Amino acid sequence: MDEEISIIDTNTRIEKIKRFFVNNKKLLIFILSSILLIIFIYFAYSEIKERSIKDLAKKYNNILINFNKDNKDEFKKQLKDIIKEKNSTYSPLALYFIIDNDIDSTNEEINNYFDIIIENVSLEKEIKNLVIYKKGLFNSGFETENNLIEILKPITSSDSIWKSHALYLIAEYFFEKNQKQKAKEFYNQILSNEKSNENIIKETQKRLSRDYSE
Repeated sequence: MDEEISIIDTNTRIEKIKRFFVNNKKLLIFILSSILLIIFIYFAYSEIKERSIKDLAKKYNNILINFNKDNKDEFKKQLKDIIKEKNSTYSPLALYFIIDNDIDSTNEEINNYFDIIIENVSLEKEIKNLVIYKKGLFNSGFETENNLIEILKPITSSDSIWKSHALYLIAEYFFEKNQKQKAKEFYNQILSNEKSNENIIKETQKRLSRDYSE
């Protein structure tokens, strides 16, 4: 008797499952098709992204190989295009190449390139902070003290590994302008920060010993 009831229950469940598939055939086909489409789009996107990165790498390497200081304008356009691709590896490298090789650009242009990378490129936290530091370093030669401090604020107000570098940059900026008391305030911040870079601490101690000893 129990066996017969079990058989009936099993048959009932099977019948319910069959009925469910029949009644929801269109919905199930739609869901399955959607899943397959999502998988296809994912792999297609990955393939396109991989090709794009390879193309950028090829373009950047060609610039390194063929760079000619007598024809900088042509390379500037190519480097600018790489920056606008907003790639986490090659966009920063392209900007640094422009700066390091003194490729004719206004300060405004360079800062716009920095902003593209800082604001629109997906970067690891400390890589982004490094880019911000490099922006501060670039601007330290001509910007006002308030603007320089504002540029570096995302680093100086955090516990970034680049914090002591940023503080030292600001301190040296004030020192060069003969504002030694302001400079000393930033040197002292470096020494009071437990996470300050060892080499930066040594340079700070040398500066204080050499130029602030009474």
